[in-house]
Amino acid sequence: MAAGGELQLLGSWYSPYVIRAQLALGLKGLSYEYIEQDLFDKSDLLLQHNPVHKKVPVLIHGGKPVCESLVVVQYIDETWAGTGPALLPADAHDRATARFWAAYVDDKLFQSWRALFRSTTDEQRAEAFKNTVPQVETMERAFWECSKGKDFFGGDAVGLVDIALGSFLMWYKVVDEVAGANLLDEAKFPGLAAWAERFLALDVVKEAMPEYGRLLEHYKGFIANLAAPAGYN
Repeated sequence: MAAGGELQLLGSWYSPYVIRAQLALGLKGLSYEYIEQDLFDKSDLLLQHNPVHKKVPVLIHGGKPVCESLVVVQYIDETWAGTGPALLPADAHDRATARFWAAYVDDKLFQSWRALFRSTTDEQRAEAFKNTVPQVETMERAFWECSKGKDFFGGDAVGLVDIALGSFLMWYKVVDEVAGANLLDEAKFPGLAAWAERFLALDVVKEAMPEYGRLLEHYKGFIANLAAPAGYN
């Protein structure tokens, strides 16, 4: 459906944070203009609408910007509350719990996994993987708590926590491929492994996710640059 007012999304194809916004828009059935951004040569449009962080995603609704991925997802849910599925629970405590776990994905899980993502040697990868496992264990417990025996963190349908964690799944796969790892090991994390399979099978998710081969090549290039003497900081 068409969104009320002009709706644009500034993003980069490989960004898991942009995927969050795309998932929320897709789940709500909203049409929008997607404007790809080069984060190494930032456009005036991006700098104008996100002068503080200068990052994507930026959702522009009726000329007004909304920044930061989890804020964008919640803005979409609130603004189009009567459209498509609710992304946050109706119950206040359940809603607070969902926000807590979505923040945990960024503040704890991502910060541990980022070391694995940036590792360039087998020794670094082994250490980073070991340090990430406890956060995955915590998310496994969170899944059983939030899902209450149903398919998703949001219960019967995808919600905020599904979007927050699910946006990284393709990245987990490509980093696992390069690192020789298996972050969501079915034997260790049966809940998360089954959840990930269900999540990735959804049509709206397939549409939002970057193509695996393209993302893998992008990541290999990133690692090669990082390992070079004058690599990324």
